[in-house]
Amino acid sequence: MAETTPALRAVVEESGLVVHEHPLMVLDPTTSVSTVAGTDEDVSVRIMDLDDPALPSALAVPHLAFAEPGTGIGLAGAAELAEAVREHGGDVDHVAARIRAGLTVVSAAVKDGTALCAGQHQPIGTVSEVVGVGTLPAARRRGFGLAVTAALVTDARSRGVETVFLSAGDEDVAGIYARLGFRRIATALIAEPAE
Repeated sequence: MAETTPALRAVVEESGLVVHEHPLMVLDPTTSVSTVAGTDEDVSVRIMDLDDPALPSALAVPHLAFAEPGTGIGLAGAAELAEAVREHGGDVDHVAARIRAGLTVVSAAVKDGTALCAGQHQPIGTVSEVVGVGTLPAARRRGFGLAVTAALVTDARSRGVETVFLSAGDEDVAGIYARLGFRRIATALIAEPAE
């Protein structure tokens, strides 16, 4: 966190890594989160079972979402998602093991058997982090990210989680999470190798 260790950023950057800032947000345990529906009647938002046929697309769609960051409607659509499912097919076994162990919960907004938006939460005791919420760029601006996040929070709370937190991709995305009641508490610094 930038605010608690301000000198660490310079040290990390000197090592050659690139540091990105992301709003770190938390949901107050007393904040009520109701079910949120997207704007498409034919889309169901659900927690994914291991045998859900939409699980592979739910794991692939965030890859496309993060490749086209932001909240605006993008180019990647059904054809790109089908290719991403083929590319990231190995993710299913890894995530399935985490689901079985109770370490990961996946939610998705699904239409015609394909996830248009998906995300996860990672519960440990009374804390869970919401991660990887992403909407297929061509399906953005229809409320799916908000609906998936609400489903993840509802599931986390049903498991006894009291503290739900996340790192938003940017300020625009943070604004979406704020609509559910998340509030910014700090700035997460995430480092990665330079391209």
